[in-house]
Amino acid sequence: MAVRYRWATLGCGVIAHELAEALQSLGGKLYSVGNRTHEKAVAFAKQYGIEKVYDAPEDIFKDPDVDIVYISTPHNTHIKFLEQALAAGKHVLCEKSITLNSEELNRAVALAKEHGVVLAEAQTIYHMPIYRELKERIDRGDFGPMNVISMNFGSYKDYDMKNRFFNRSLAGGALLDIGVYALSFVRMFMSSAPKEIASQVKLAPTGVDEEASILLKNDQEEMATVLLSLHSKQPKRGMVSFDKAYIELMTYPRGEKATITWTEDGRRSEIEAGHTSDALAYEVTDMERAVAGEGDDMKLAYTRDVMDIMTRLRKDWGLTYPEEENLKK
Repeated sequence: MAVRYRWATLGCGVIAHELAEALQSLGGKLYSVGNRTHEKAVAFAKQYGIEKVYDAPEDIFKDPDVDIVYISTPHNTHIKFLEQALAAGKHVLCEKSITLNSEELNRAVALAKEHGVVLAEAQTIYHMPIYRELKERIDRGDFGPMNVISMNFGSYKDYDMKNRFFNRSLAGGALLDIGVYALSFVRMFMSSAPKEIASQVKLAPTGVDEEASILLKNDQEEMATVLLSLHSKQPKRGMVSFDKAYIELMTYPRGEKATITWTEDGRRSEIEAGHTSDALAYEVTDMERAVAGEGDDMKLAYTRDVMDIMTRLRKDWGLTYPEEENLKK
């Protein structure tokens, strides 16, 4: 599918580069770029042949030629930019975690509805072909009822309390950085959102969550376990267990292969679909389809369920960020 809309990126980090490359792979290119540091935006534009650079990031929202804004700034800045973009009638694809909490997300959803635009989180899991193929087979009943999901996501970050992963002023912590992937995986394969939630947490010296273990159960009594760490490397593994088989996906969220082990005889088979390198292109394609009214694969309802879980977990942990504390004053 060719690119049909004019995209602007707010932010020039790693994801913005991947977005620019994805648009090029689809036969298009980024229309414009804005960044807090203007010099970085200029260099980014030169690298990708982008015709417009804004003097200030907020100028993106005033540009009548911009159709879709991709926001890839730090978590704690998202709601400010979301509200400006949506109020200006821009469609928005926002990096995860889309907001800090459910209250912020509800405000953004209300604005998107008011102005008739598409709002979505750039959650790779909802767009990779391997997950969709598995979901189709699950819904068809190929594996029988789903029972248990087991998720591991361990990332080893230098034990430096000044970097963004441990920085409370930048909404650091395992949950919003990597937990959002694991919980999105869980939500995609659960029949409904979990209602019973229990957890344990280990806080870093800065007060953000360094490690967490989470137990989940929904009304269908499907269960999930999630283990997160920012200072212990683990395999990025998701396992979904059914009556007839269990499925393992490695290197999620951008997986392209799954292994099925059948309960009855232990035989194994593999499913391959899509390519890890095309992750952003799948997101762009689905977003453009949603904007064109050709179907909604952006899973905003799942995004809201995941945000509700994360908001509840942080409330249980007593973990807040400065922006949330300032609102209470």
